[in-house]
Amino acid sequence: MNLFFVIKEGFSGIWRAKLPAAVTIVVGFFALVLLGLFATISLSFFDILDEVRGRVEIEVFFPDVSSDEEVLNYKGSIESLNGVKGVAYVSKDSAAVIFSQEFGRDIVEILGINPLPRSAKVLLQPRYAGPDSLQVIVASINALDPALDIRYNKVFLQQLEDNARLFTVLTAATGILIAIATVVLVGYTIRLAIYSRQQKIKTMRLVGAANWFISAPYVIEGGIQGLLAGGFASLAIYLLSEQLLLRYEPGIYEVLHPSTFLVFPFLVGLGFFLGIFGSTLSVRKYLRKA
Repeated sequence: MNLFFVIKEGFSGIWRAKLPAAVTIVVGFFALVLLGLFATISLSFFDILDEVRGRVEIEVFFPDVSSDEEVLNYKGSIESLNGVKGVAYVSKDSAAVIFSQEFGRDIVEILGINPLPRSAKVLLQPRYAGPDSLQVIVASINALDPALDIRYNKVFLQQLEDNARLFTVLTAATGILIAIATVVLVGYTIRLAIYSRQQKIKTMRLVGAANWFISAPYVIEGGIQGLLAGGFASLAIYLLSEQLLLRYEPGIYEVLHPSTFLVFPFLVGLGFFLGIFGSTLSVRKYLRKA
């Protein structure tokens, strides 16, 4: 009977305070939509970042004096390094073909000889493509033979990591601000509901009702408001992605689409959590003062 009463009071509380509840749901909806868009863009950004990192490669040029057997030994040693995904060997003839494809001229016809060195393209696992990890791998390769000529785009990778770090900080800060705003709004609505029923709460205390029994309906009320806001926000993100982007911006849709399905349950769960959290804080604060 007590449980039924608590649940009933939680639902009826929204109906009794329709305007504050509606305002909280609407504002929470817009806040969660904004948060959902940021989450979708962030997840897609990190997917693209991993893809770019997966294409990062180190070029290792072997000395002309090294024998073919030594070059193969170098290749095997590099492949065994932690963080290396694969090593592609480029012979002198292959290097000449690549030169011809890129510049449209045969280097042997130009110079009479093929001066291009043998080399290896070292592909890295995405999580090892950061500047710090790359320095460790480069040092390990250089330890094989100081005569090896090792090259990679250090400036580009550093800029990539700096931009990724900045984007992560901005996204996290925005998410935290939106979450705080949602908690405050839910708490404000619950406080209005509590103040409108002060006499009822006093009566319940006089008859010996426990604090959890008094606060439970308001916590349920906040959870329902957050759940509705999260559900509507997920629906809005779905319509925005599957209707507008798919129809008018298919290129952007292809980039964002894999992340949207992760965002839907996240928004519903986050809305419910923020609703519960905000209402719990408000109820506890009131009961301590009462």
